[in-house]
Amino acid sequence: MPFDFSIVTSWLDGLLRHTLGLGNFFTILIECILVGLVVLVAYAMLAIVLIFMERKVCAYFQCRLGPMRVGPWGVFQVFADVLKMLIKEIFFVDKADKLLYAFAPFFVIIASVGTFCFLPWNQGAVILDFNVGVFLLTAVSSIGVIGIFLAGWGSNNKYGVVSAMRGAVQMISYEMSLCLCLITAVALTGTMQISGIVEYQTGPWHWLIFRGHIPAIIAFLVFLVAGNAEANRGPFDLAEAESELTAGYHTEYSGMGFGFYYLAEYLNLFVVSGVAVTVFLGGWAPINIGIEGFDRVMDYIPGFLWFLGKTFAIVWLLMWIKWTYPRLRIDQILKLEWKYLMPLCLLNLVLMTLVVAFGWHF
Repeated sequence: MPFDFSIVTSWLDGLLRHTLGLGNFFTILIECILVGLVVLVAYAMLAIVLIFMERKVCAYFQCRLGPMRVGPWGVFQVFADVLKMLIKEIFFVDKADKLLYAFAPFFVIIASVGTFCFLPWNQGAVILDFNVGVFLLTAVSSIGVIGIFLAGWGSNNKYGVVSAMRGAVQMISYEMSLCLCLITAVALTGTMQISGIVEYQTGPWHWLIFRGHIPAIIAFLVFLVAGNAEANRGPFDLAEAESELTAGYHTEYSGMGFGFYYLAEYLNLFVVSGVAVTVFLGGWAPINIGIEGFDRVMDYIPGFLWFLGKTFAIVWLLMWIKWTYPRLRIDQILKLEWKYLMPLCLLNLVLMTLVVAFGWHF
């Protein structure tokens, strides 16, 4: 089985309490600071990797090379862009609501970092792991809608307001399908705890999409579509339609104000992929097929490598979709959700309930 990271936290707790003689308050404070630093470093590094990956994947599908000049294969181009963004001036727009304008990016980044903390990287390596984890995950992720709407409204820009309204309507709508897909998985696993959902999927062919239940496969596919829309990724990127709305709700932002939205977009892509992997593809659990020799080799691979490999595979799939399909209209986006995905998710939840209640297999 993968290495249990709870051993590391127990060792650190013992070091701070007994060896250094710190009290409960200072022990918890130091542990929270260390965990916060790890989260922020991982957040920043993943954003850099995802931005570089996006550029290379986009170039591949457009028969180009992508960034090639700054560093070997252009690997330092993202670092140059980050440095440029850090030294850019942050200004306020005339006649804007300066309070809303200033606080809007923080709502988006808080929602992004908050949902990022629910991802299980390995056994025992879950930062936020509550017995109602799925409920809290959806609640924290919904904070991002506030940041998007306040950005457009507070900027006093007509294009920003239209973009914010589009983004808010789209995200609120597709949250319904996302939640129903997660509830479908919860009905099968019998737990809302993130670590419990992953533990349920350990064993030969125990990933939810391999359990032989069609409702789980349907929920997984709908989750990918709804998650793509929730992250404002193409072909659902109508809120940032450059040909219509310039840059959308963050048109008037500069420096790290814009940088927060830029980071949140890519990390939301990673979070959506990570949640899909956690709930439907076994999370950090390796693929076991019931053959002892093969399963033993798979168990030697660390759990966090399994999680990252699966997550980046889903990220690549969503990038493929973005650079393949044209942008949808707002009426098409809402019609897809309310006329097709929502009824499908409700019917699928009923089917999963029957599967669990009567032990059906189909």
